Amino acid sequence: MKAGTKFLLGAILIVGSVGFLIYEGVKQTGVYFLTPTELAQRTAKDPSFHNVGLKMGATVVRGTIERDAATQTIEFAVTDGTTSYPVVYRGLAPDTFNDEQEIEVVVEGRLNTDGVFEATTLLAKCGSRYEKEYESPEQEA
Repeated sequence: MKAGTKFLLGAILIVGSVGFLIYEGVKQTGVYFLTPTELAQRTAKDPSFHNVGLKMGATVVRGTIERDAATQTIEFAVTDGTTSYPVVYRGLAPDTFNDEQEIEVVVEGRLNTDGVFEATTLLAKCGSRYEKEYESPEQEA
């Protein structure tokens, strides 16, 4: 066998092995990222989609945040404007997670068969808190 052929076979074997390892790693750690509407559509098509680990991006419904300090449990509802889900999170919430303004969140966890999303991770985004307030031209003069 020629040296060029051996090199080519070795390169194919190495690239194939690395590709397989990447595929398996992504398959094991990959997580769905869905909106509440997309999640509702998925579970309607495939009821076995319950209890699958995923991330859901949505907005917290104002006035729904209930905290239990003794158990460090937070219950709230999220929506994307079309579909809503109740969420239960056990742990400490970020400082930006409050009911004073609209909060965008990413929750990671599982949707139970009873329709409650049980979150293991809660990330709150509140960009408006850090942006400069808009001033109209009349106010400047």
